[in-house]
Parts: sequence; C-alpha cells; structure tokens
Amino acid sequence: MKAFEWAEATTISEAVQLLKSAPAGNDVDEAARPIAGGQDLLTTMKDYTSRPSRVVNLKRIRGLDGIQGNAKAGLTIGALVTLTQLEEHPVVRASFPGLAEAAHSIATPQIRNLGTVGGNLCQRPRCWYFRLEEVICLKKGGSECYAANGENKYNAIFGGGPSYIVHPSDLAPMLVALGASVSVVGAEGKRVIPLDKFFTLPAEGSIRRENVLRNDDIITHIQVPASPVAARSTYLKFKERESMDFALASVAAVVELGPNKTVARAGLVLGGVAPIPWRASSAEKFLTGKTLSTEVLAEAAKLALEGAQPLEKNAYKVPLTQTLVRRALAKAGQA
Repeated sequence: MKAFEWAEATTISEAVQLLKSAPAGNDVDEAARPIAGGQDLLTTMKDYTSRPSRVVNLKRIRGLDGIQGNAKAGLTIGALVTLTQLEEHPVVRASFPGLAEAAHSIATPQIRNLGTVGGNLCQRPRCWYFRLEEVICLKKGGSECYAANGENKYNAIFGGGPSYIVHPSDLAPMLVALGASVSVVGAEGKRVIPLDKFFTLPAEGSIRRENVLRNDDIITHIQVPASPVAARSTYLKFKERESMDFALASVAAVVELGPNKTVARAGLVLGGVAPIPWRASSAEKFLTGKTLSTEVLAEAAKLALEGAQPLEKNAYKVPLTQTLVRRALAKAGQA
C-alpha cells in the first residue's frame, strides 16, 4: 500500500475542503478519497488500484447515519447508514422490501456491519484485469480492455465498450427501480442527482470513472420517493457462492397493479450485466396493461434481454437473467 495522509473531518464542508486541498498527484487514482466503511477502498489501496495522497474519514460527521421517513413520505437514507441498518430497518422491511432484500444479498454479516450505503453505490469494478496490480488495463490508463478478448465470464453483455466492466453494487439496481436520487455536496455546492443519471457508461463519461462524482464530491443522502410500487418490490440475485459473492446477474423489480390485477406500472432494472444498472425499458412498456400470466412473463423476460451482446465466455448470462426476470416479476406481482 502506498503511504498516504489520514485526515479527520467533523463536518461535510470540512471533508470537502480536505478532499479539494489534497495534493492531486500525477494520476486520477492518486486523488484524495473519502472513507466510511472502507470495505472497497482499502482493498483497492492494497492492490494499488487506488493510490490516494490523502484519505478523509467521514465517520465523525453527524447527521449522515440515520434513516427517516415512511411509506407515505418516502425515505431519506444517510450515506453512512450501514447495510445492516438498512436491511433491518422496520420501515424498509415493511414498505420497501426489495431494498431490504438487496442489502441482505451483499457479502457477509461482518461486511454489512461496516459497509455503508454510500460506499456500496461508489464501489469500483471487480473485473480481475482491473484489480490485478501488474495489469494496466484501459480503466487504469492503459490502451486495452483485456476482458474484451480474454477471461470475460463475469463481464458486460449490455453497454460494454471500450471497457466491459459490470457495476458491482446490489443496492443500485433496486434504488434505480424505485426512482431514488442522491444528494451530493462538493466545492461547487450541493446538487441532487437522479440515480439513473448518476452512473456513466464507459463510452459516455470518463473511461476512468463509473459515476459523475468529482474528486471533492461527497454523497450525503439517498432519497427514495413514496410510491405505490415500493411495497411490491423485490430483488433477486444469482451468484456462484451462496455465502458471499457478487452478482453474475440480478434483477430489481417493482410492480403496481391496477384494476383486474393488470399492471399499471412496472420497473425493471438489471444488475451484473452492464457497467451501469441496466433499465429494461422495452419490457417495462410491454408489461403496462397486461396481467402477469406465464406467457406475459416469458415475453417480458425476452424483451428485457433484447439487444444483449455477450462476449465469448458470458453468453450464459442471457438465459440466466431471463429466468431471474420471470421470477422477480412473478414475486413482485404477488406481494
């Protein structure tokens, strides 16, 4: 691990200033970094994926570690809320069950006790070429995405190119499906960003980043609006190891039923298949006005994976994700 300066912040403005004033270094990965639970940052520092000149501790900042709201008002979740707190919160479990399921699916109890909501949204990719210290891939300033023609079992089937990472967050697909937004504070002030605009594709933003945050930005809160679909939400995830693992594929589904149990509105967001949480817009539109019959679920699953472009070793993600779509929609429709 490269030597770094440790700084303690007691207010949001102090944290922003500490991030902004840190030595910039010679590379984007040498910029100062905030730390909360540290479950991802410390790992990237150990393998030299991140080499921050300064690490700014956020844990002493008050007001970022609570959950307020209810089903009628929506939720405001502090960025320092742990995954365990989110998973076990009674309002979340009762009125936003898909969000509780997504939190529960992450890693192990020990990691969930430390990992935070803000940190989960800002995780770096798990692609092994990116994580290997000796490999200088495209996302680390190199000239090639080695996964494109290499070991790509875990990589993207949507939105890939020129990098084929998948975003590792489990909370992100569910929060996008619920219409959440994030409050961000930086040197240029405060702004609220819809979560479906927060993540960036490799071909659209900076190839070195996965979201729109600047070096001196901090996520302070996540807002989940009140919605009739929230109580009919679910998150299904398929992983290789049952004990702890990242998603090979996952599905966040929300369903609002109207008269005669027809779908008034549906939200369907895929995880583990793209560099961003991948909204299945065609399937969402198709479901409106339909009853969730076996035939409708099969067609929705087909549409959700329409346009997928698997790499040599990850075509299995198409039928796998289709199965998860059918199961998630059926479960959400019966909630």
